[in-house]
Amino acid sequence: MRLAVIPARGGSKRIPRKNIRPFCGKPMIEWSIKAALDSALFDHVIVSTEDAEIAEVARACGAELPFMRPAALADDFTGTVPVIAQAVDACDALFGPATQVCCLYATAPFVTPDDLRTGLDLLDQSGADYAFSAAHFAYPIQRALRLGDDGFAHMMAPEYDRMRSQDLETAYHDAGQFYWGTAQAWRDGRSILQGGRSVMSVLPAERVQDIDTPDDWTKAEAMFRVLGLA
Repeated sequence: MRLAVIPARGGSKRIPRKNIRPFCGKPMIEWSIKAALDSALFDHVIVSTEDAEIAEVARACGAELPFMRPAALADDFTGTVPVIAQAVDACDALFGPATQVCCLYATAPFVTPDDLRTGLDLLDQSGADYAFSAAHFAYPIQRALRLGDDGFAHMMAPEYDRMRSQDLETAYHDAGQFYWGTAQAWRDGRSILQGGRSVMSVLPAERVQDIDTPDDWTKAEAMFRVLGLA
């Protein structure tokens, strides 16, 4: 059995009610739910939330809410892995054992069904614990600068000062959109980024945008419309 679990906590601080705020004409979470449903990959598309209003919106968008998230997993400090692990355990009891589970963020409107299919293929073919969305940094991180106590700019890694940009290793970052994993990896609480057992599904840079501030939101909606996704 395959599960999609969309974590959607109600306590967003920087953008209040972010998960259900209208984004290009639909509640933000609806875009993630739609991508999961349209992919036809999942036996169940679950939203994990402690918030009654988010639950109501998610159900109206086609997701399942077979349980409410425990309050102990709904504070500002709880990470993604324990939230998904709890959802896996709850769904095991309700539906039977899961095999593969995709955590899909509620604030990932740029995710497409094809992205989810590609991520699953990577998980299957690699034998990894996780396959997650990633993007490459636009500028070489080896040339990063810091502001010293003396007020002057200093290279974070001065050993790369004389190297040509084209000779520097490409660096990637978590795109913060989806995380496929084996159900056992989630149950065991294995780290996604530090375990050494994850593979990256690299997304086009134009479809990767953090949405943490009002400025991010405005930029994301503009990008979404330019890409013809609205």
